[in-house]
Amino acid sequence: MRNPDAHDTAARVVFPNVDPSIVADDGNDWVFCSTCAFSEVCLAQGMGKGDLRDLHLLVEHTGPYEAGQFIFREGTEFNSIAAVRAGTVKTFMVDSQGREQVLGFHLPGELIGLNAIDGDRYPCDAVALDTVMLCRFYFPKIAMLATRVPKLQQQLFRLMSRDIGNAARFAGDYSADERVAAFLVGFSRRLSARGFSPTRFRLTMSRADLANYLRQAPETVSRVLRRFEDDKLLEVRRRDVEIMDLPRLESMASAVLRD
Repeated sequence: MRNPDAHDTAARVVFPNVDPSIVADDGNDWVFCSTCAFSEVCLAQGMGKGDLRDLHLLVEHTGPYEAGQFIFREGTEFNSIAAVRAGTVKTFMVDSQGREQVLGFHLPGELIGLNAIDGDRYPCDAVALDTVMLCRFYFPKIAMLATRVPKLQQQLFRLMSRDIGNAARFAGDYSADERVAAFLVGFSRRLSARGFSPTRFRLTMSRADLANYLRQAPETVSRVLRRFEDDKLLEVRRRDVEIMDLPRLESMASAVLRD
């Protein structure tokens, strides 16, 4: 029986070395974490966390992972996907010449490990950029649960499709201004979708990592950011960003984001 004294609000978790403006509200026995990747599906089916003990048993809270600590390495055996609860995770590959290619930056509520479902090993590395906390889902069991909750399977496919789309986003012949604008607008929208501020946030990745992801030189990205500041589009204080004119930035990003 439900405890009548149980609260329906989740407590704000506090982790050191994490931007407090993008830390998830933690869940409790009855409420999903605010960034839970599957809560929307479960709630749509009329099932709260208390009704999903099977799913709850699949979740393992892990961490903290400190900045620079690997979460998984390329070639290691795949057995779980993980949702980011706090912090930022970078995924990347290293080619035969030792050159790194950044694949993405994953925020609270987003999943890592989806690109390993097709095989039995992780095809890339994942590293914490700051203090990271995760919810791990043992994949064979969650796949079995998906047969009982069909919309859960649909959500997995949706998330995989989104992951593929994000990876291919900057493959086109876009200008440096368009690329940087698209990244900032996309970052803003991802934060906003999880209830965080869309205009004030911290870029936890290095300028070199950001440039690598955008397929630009670090000097080029720095010049674009300075120009955006001069044009009153945003303000940058080291890694803290405040977007001053989101509509103009969205207009610049429209070709990349296709909206």
